[in-house]
Amino acid sequence: MLSNLAYGAFLTAISVIIHTAGLVCMSNAMDRMIHRFHLDMYGFGRGSAMVLIVTGLFLLHMIEVFQWAIGLRAIGAFETLGEALQMSVLTFSTLGYGEIFAPPEWQLLISMEGIIGFLLIGWSTAFLVSASTRYGPFKSGTHF
Repeated sequence: MLSNLAYGAFLTAISVIIHTAGLVCMSNAMDRMIHRFHLDMYGFGRGSAMVLIVTGLFLLHMIEVFQWAIGLRAIGAFETLGEALQMSVLTFSTLGYGEIFAPPEWQLLISMEGIIGFLLIGWSTAFLVSASTRYGPFKSGTHF
């Protein structure tokens, strides 16, 4: 049990670092793109900014899912990376099935992935709402 918690804390820390760096990079890139191409002046530009942000968030989550899948495969929780990736997508997205398909000795670790997935998806939602009022079609002061 302690090894599950320790390894889960390690993978969680990596996920938070990846997520923080990704959000900072996306925010900086959007600032540069908005100012360079004047995307905030046109409805199409603001919509394009949102497409880029949503795509960036999706890619960021996929990196985190792969990180967990590689971590699960590295400890031998699954025989193939494909199996580990499927479990990681199901768990990170909080769809579940970890207690059904996971090896019993790794169920606690896989449950920890569900918790961090829930938190990071929530964090991304908050970022998306903020970005939609800063860059996107719901610009603060225009609609609210």
